Amino acid sequence: MSDNKNHDLGPLAIAGVTPYEVQPNEEYMNDKQKAHFKKILEAWRDQLRKEVERTVDHMNDETANYPDPLDRATQEEEFALELRARDRERKLIKKIEKTIRKIDSDDFGYCEDCGEEIGIKRLEARPTAELCVNCKNLAEIKEKQGV
Repeated sequence: MSDNKNHDLGPLAIAGVTPYEVQPNEEYMNDKQKAHFKKILEAWRDQLRKEVERTVDHMNDETANYPDPLDRATQEEEFALELRARDRERKLIKKIEKTIRKIDSDDFGYCEDCGEEIGIKRLEARPTAELCVNCKNLAEIKEKQGV
């Protein structure tokens, strides 16, 4: 498994940035805010890519042809768990890249359902958020009800 200290850090910590301080009368999603989020997203994406590379290296280095079926099964299970984690990260990398494209096309920071501002604090907690809190809550309620 990875010994990367950044693995459990949030996106702001990975990027080495502090929470954004909104100035009075500051326009939402101005160039400064977009640059802040782009830095966070790019650092997060790069960290995830390094994790994927480490997994490939680890699996190449650790692959052994164990004569004992239990040892071989244990190794295969460890690899399967790592691959599932990396698959989730691969999907997250794609979502991060989609979000970076939204920043570049000025579509970032607004709810895909209602068009309202998602908000700086929510985006810092979850930079790939596509819904405002109200629409996300409504979507979760609908999901629980099977709608």
